[in-house]
Amino acid sequence: MRISARNVLKGKITKLVPGAVNSEVTVEMPNGTQIVSVITKASAKSLGLKKGRDVYAVIKASSVMIAVD
Repeated sequence: MRISARNVLKGKITKLVPGAVNSEVTVEMPNGTQIVSVITKASAKSLGLKKGRDVYAVIKASSVMIAVD
């Protein structure tokens, strides 16, 4: 796989919650950090996503905001 995104994090699906239109996918990194993504239900099905499957979280953003209290 070749991709232009700089942030590609390998992890394992620990939770998959299908909805009527979208699915919520929780991916756990080797250090225990979790990333949650909402993708279409059709994409989750097409990718064959299921709990325990190894996947990549691909993050590409033109900006990242930082906030403080």
